[in-house]
Amino acid sequence: MFKSLRRLGSTMHFEQLNEGVWAMTYLIVDPSTQQAALVDPVYDYMEAYLERLENDGLTLVYAIATHTHADHITACFSLRERLGCEYVMSHETASLGVSMHVDDEEKIMLGSIPIQFHAAPGHTNDSMIVHVPGYMMTGDFLFNGEGGVGRDDLPSGRVRIHWDALQVLNRFEGHTVVCSGHDPPGTEMMSLDWNREHNPVLAMTSFESFKAWQDATAAQLGGVSKIKTAIPANLFGEVPERIPWLE
Repeated sequence: MFKSLRRLGSTMHFEQLNEGVWAMTYLIVDPSTQQAALVDPVYDYMEAYLERLENDGLTLVYAIATHTHADHITACFSLRERLGCEYVMSHETASLGVSMHVDDEEKIMLGSIPIQFHAAPGHTNDSMIVHVPGYMMTGDFLFNGEGGVGRDDLPSGRVRIHWDALQVLNRFEGHTVVCSGHDPPGTEMMSLDWNREHNPVLAMTSFESFKAWQDATAAQLGGVSKIKTAIPANLFGEVPERIPWLE
């Protein structure tokens, strides 16, 4: 049972686009202006995004990456090249091609919709939570339920920093829906309060417990198959000539 987040209203349209896969992309639309933002678009689905934007008569204003991804190529720089939108990431990122850098608690507007950024490092040093009213897009900083959080043994990941940064969650109201960057198909996105009861990491009371959980998770997951292609592509803002998993 996969439940794609979809909110239709006069003030905001919010939807998860990539059904049936692990990598999530979120579409935010201001209906009054038909302006749109995409959060964590994946290059593999670039044509689907372009088709959706055209069919709905939307103007893409922002392509936002919550962090430098290690397991897929971002579509942010390709969308900027094709559509002239802003490519938005944290000031902490080393990724090239970013046209708009944002700081902790900085806010930008999509028509009448406020989009606010919250520094949430640990999985990567440039990780951010992207917040719109009612929803927090957490990238790999926080997953839903048993998923816990993203692993910290990849480039620029730091276990202690991730543990300390969990305090940023205190900024958000409990009913805010946690919209993760990766969760298994079939996962229902749940509220922050629900996760405080059901996410094992949020129940931990010591860094030692968190580090042990991270170590066990990294050992269980093993290597990241796409990392040697995805990381250089995302750092240098270039689509490689050969993408093995698309062949």
